[in-house]
Amino acid sequence: MEKAPRNTAPRKRKKVCQFCAEKATYIDFKDAAKLRRFTSERGKILPRRMTGTCAKHQRQLTEAIKRARQIALLQYVPE
Repeated sequence: MEKAPRNTAPRKRKKVCQFCAEKATYIDFKDAAKLRRFTSERGKILPRRMTGTCAKHQRQLTEAIKRARQIALLQYVPE
C-alpha cells in the first residue's frame, strides 16, 4: 500500500518583534502613526500572533494605545 503524498507547504517565517529589533525601551503613546499600525481597520488592538510583538512589548503597546485613545490621538471607533 502506497502512502499518500504529504502536503509540503512552505513554512511561515517567524515574526520578529519590531520593538525588540529597534531595541526600544519605551513605546511612545504620542506616536499615533506607529500605534495605528497595531490596530485593525475597526479600531481594535491586534493580537500578538498577527503583529509578531513579544509579550512585554504587547503589554506596553496596549497601554500606549489606550492612553492615546484617552487623550484623543487615536479614535476608539473609526469614522
